[in-house]
Amino acid sequence: MASSKPFPLLPLSLLLLSLSLLPSLTLSSNIHDLLQSRGLPPGLLPKQIKSYTLSESGLLEVYLDEPCFAKIENRLHFETVIRANLSYGGLTGVAGLSQEELFLWLPVKDIIVDDPNSGLILFDIGLARKQFSVSLFEDPPDCKPQGVFLKNMRKTMRGFGAQR
Repeated sequence: MASSKPFPLLPLSLLLLSLSLLPSLTLSSNIHDLLQSRGLPPGLLPKQIKSYTLSESGLLEVYLDEPCFAKIENRLHFETVIRANLSYGGLTGVAGLSQEELFLWLPVKDIIVDDPNSGLILFDIGLARKQFSVSLFEDPPDCKPQGVFLKNMRKTMRGFGAQR
């Protein structure tokens, strides 16, 4: 009868052991670490992430306080919610992200790193596929609200007019 006490510890020990064996990606504390663990650069999403969810099916939903703009090589526009299917080396079926191309805003459909050794990342914008250096996305960019973005754009346009 003295051996009945250790048994309540056995289920607790099994639970703790199973939690320690879970992949670290499910326990990732920030979205940028999650992207890196999936073979993507952390700078694909801005610093100003409020929260995110990742379903078992791989649907990633990223939430920002407000829509904003960031400049990498081209300008990017992030909606308040960005959705995509996350797999190793890719974000497919992207919604809520647009890229400026020749004064047009085109929705980004997929972001793919086919070969990590190539140092290239592919943005599918529907009409075209653009390749960028992965190094451009090493650090999460600052994202500015629309008002700040438009104010900076007007300054640039005034400077352009003065050069004529």
